[in-house]
Amino acid sequence: MGDLILTTPLLRALRTRHPAAHLTLVTRAEYAPLFANNPRVNEVIAWEPSSGLRALARRLRRERFTHRLDLHGSLRSRALRLLVGGRWGSFPKHRAARAALIRFKRDLYRDRRPVALRYFDAARGLDPAPDDRPPEVFLHTGALQAADAFLADRGLGRQRTLVAVAPGAAQATKRWPERHWVALVRALIDSGRDVVVVGGPEEGDLANRVARGGAPRAASAAGLFDMQGTGALLRRSRAALSGDTGVGHLATAVGTPVVILMGPTVGAFGFRPYNARSTVLERKLSCRPCSSHGGDRCPLGHHNCLETILPGEVLEALRRLPQ
Repeated sequence: MGDLILTTPLLRALRTRHPAAHLTLVTRAEYAPLFANNPRVNEVIAWEPSSGLRALARRLRRERFTHRLDLHGSLRSRALRLLVGGRWGSFPKHRAARAALIRFKRDLYRDRRPVALRYFDAARGLDPAPDDRPPEVFLHTGALQAADAFLADRGLGRQRTLVAVAPGAAQATKRWPERHWVALVRALIDSGRDVVVVGGPEEGDLANRVARGGAPRAASAAGLFDMQGTGALLRRSRAALSGDTGVGHLATAVGTPVVILMGPTVGAFGFRPYNARSTVLERKLSCRPCSSHGGDRCPLGHHNCLETILPGEVLEALRRLPQ
């Protein structure tokens, strides 16, 4: 999700540079809601992986695209390029530098640009110009109304500042310890704030446990909303707190300031919040980074990259967060 959200500054720049162009975006069906109502895009092709790459390639071959951009750079997207044919633009993934930093802790990165700007290399022939604005996700009215109804039913955000927290992450090493989240939510409630806990269906149990400690001033919405609905809850929040996950980027894309807790990955990879009101909390440790996407467990068994970031530090970062 975060990678896709970070493509939106390029989409905006392409629309600005080529206002009459027909821009088609291809993504997995589960991520298509991120581009609903996006005025930069004319068409979204929502691909179901179960249908196979060949079916998608046949559909794309029928279209007469003048330019094709690969903004993923994965084995799957490269296979799709071979099946579709034609010339494709791509961007640097710096695999060798990433591997050297992970395995040997040698920083060979020469390209310090955020990934959102590296994507522009794929469209070099189209001459898009970055505008230094953050990513964007356009929320539809139904999502905002559903979020408002959820918050109203629980009495959240009426007379107290609403803060969104996202304790989940697909990779275990990217998750801040649950006990820290519980303590943070209690501290937020004690400081006069309300809390909405967001996340996907797979994070429902964790979100419920985190919210339970702050009830009735905290409630879990994990698994109850799609990406549009989660974005609406983030929009209605004064600030968001998240691990190094797509939810943090979603917050920046709907204009909500965010504190990001970064553990096994590092800024050199390019995935920090882009041009947004944000703060990143991290520890300078000799073992970081241990992976590019997180993993099932800390290779050294201590998880100090996140264990040592305490709730009080996060609360202070929230207090200092630009509004």
